[in-house]
Amino acid sequence: MARVQYYGTGRRKTSIARVRLVPGEGKVTINGRDIDNYCDYETLKRDIRMPMVLTQTDGKYDVIAKVQGGGFTGQAGALRHGISRALLKAEAELRGVLKKAGFLTRDPRMKERKKYGLKKARRAPQFSKR
Repeated sequence: MARVQYYGTGRRKTSIARVRLVPGEGKVTINGRDIDNYCDYETLKRDIRMPMVLTQTDGKYDVIAKVQGGGFTGQAGALRHGISRALLKAEAELRGVLKKAGFLTRDPRMKERKKYGLKKARRAPQFSKR
């Protein structure tokens, strides 16, 4: 018998998360590691679990995710986005709750490009009067 799986792709900054929801007891696995081993900060763990806590599906699905690119904050945001999209495929009636919380909207903020003549995007070289 084939197991039911729901997929969702989440993005944030340069991070891309491919999320798979499988009916289970609420275990979160990221890149083959448990969430406690993968994330150092409690705020990021809370951020990742937020869509499931908000929709009261916390102990209903296991999350298996592969995430690449970016830093730990961007990866956490991508995972949250991916989990939200997968939950939407699993249970369509959760759309209103997820939409209201803003979890279905991809965060458009990206790193600004460096401009010529400057050291970074906006940082000018140090000015010396004499």
